[in-house]
Amino acid sequence: MDEVDATAGQVDASSQMDTAGAGDRLRLTLDVSAVPDNPVGAGQYTMHLASALSRRPDLDLILIGRRGDRERWTQAASGARLVSAAPAQRPIRLAWEQLALPGLVRRLDASVHHGPHYTMPELSSVPMVVTVHDLSFFEAPQWHDRSKVVLFKRAIRVAARRATAVVCPSRATADQLARWCRVDAELFVAHHGVDAERFGPHEAEPGADAAILGRIDARLGGGQPYLVFVGTLEPRKDVPSLVQAFHRVADRHPEALLVLAGGDGWGASAVDQAIAATSTGRRVVRTGYVADAVIPVLLRSAVAAVYPALYEGFGLPALEALSCGTPLITTSGTAMEEVAGDAATLVSPGDVAGLAEALDAVLDSGTTATSGERDRRRQAGLKIAAAHTWEESANRHVEAYHYAQGRPGRSGAPKPAVVPPAEPVG
Repeated sequence: MDEVDATAGQVDASSQMDTAGAGDRLRLTLDVSAVPDNPVGAGQYTMHLASALSRRPDLDLILIGRRGDRERWTQAASGARLVSAAPAQRPIRLAWEQLALPGLVRRLDASVHHGPHYTMPELSSVPMVVTVHDLSFFEAPQWHDRSKVVLFKRAIRVAARRATAVVCPSRATADQLARWCRVDAELFVAHHGVDAERFGPHEAEPGADAAILGRIDARLGGGQPYLVFVGTLEPRKDVPSLVQAFHRVADRHPEALLVLAGGDGWGASAVDQAIAATSTGRRVVRTGYVADAVIPVLLRSAVAAVYPALYEGFGLPALEALSCGTPLITTSGTAMEEVAGDAATLVSPGDVAGLAEALDAVLDSGTTATSGERDRRRQAGLKIAAAHTWEESANRHVEAYHYAQGRPGRSGAPKPAVVPPAEPVG
């Protein structure tokens, strides 16, 4: 990976960057500066997308990252070039995006700029592509800190109105964007992919998974059956309902455990309160943030993965569970249903009784009456996961980039900084 030291914003693409062999490749700048040290959700999306794009011969990919954040991008996207320019502190970085990034993108001679996390440099004359991950800031603002709601509602409105193209991870998200905002941008739906080399049904060698599980909790390493939730503990995941549903069936399955694998997000205290309110708290394993290498182990060794989210833009852990051949229980009417279809057991969002019934059934799934349906769902899930690669997701993104490149007049700068009202538009 080549790197340009752009700390002071002094970049001359023609002299400081090696452009030999670029030819007619589309030069894309991808802003990776918002990816945290321990990425989840949108951060994982950005890293996997950057990796897939960096392997494409038709792109000249330039990553714009934070100062001092080089090593992981060298590993994740070795075929790209890196400009370490963005400040580390988030408030300063957001201001830098508006004040300094337009000039940087121009000096890098980018054909298209991609903002993968809602925002874009609004004064740039370069065609813009923006990813809008979900509309939860509109649909349920109470799930977020108020300062984030104000910031991202505005950013989403601006992207919908002034970007050349907007990428959404699901049709559900694209439809919600059109319902809440005036959309002048072209909409592209690009499902996420799954890393099949990591998320598969087979362990690396016999006993390897049990050893890893034992380091989390001795009961897991000893082979006790468990249900697993993977994700940040935040209100929209509705983990308290999962805890309550598990409590309802725990007596019928005295060996079963519930594993909650994820770091604390905003409002995570509700999960601890739900656990404390039951008599089965000792059978709930709270792992905290888990390393990337551990997540496939937790998924493929589980009796089932349970993802009871009230709302998601995509729900990547659900797809990862399918890729591991693990039975999936998730919510109907969501992006997870859009992806998983009848490969998953679906329950209504927030339905504790329905969720408890699904947990009970999957814990009983070793019986002859239910094993055939379990096998059918497993094979359907593996087939769905095989079709969802990051390379295929990158293909859809590149369609958006080429669309934007062909419409140079549709960039952020020429449009007035006017955003539509907050209420949905028909």
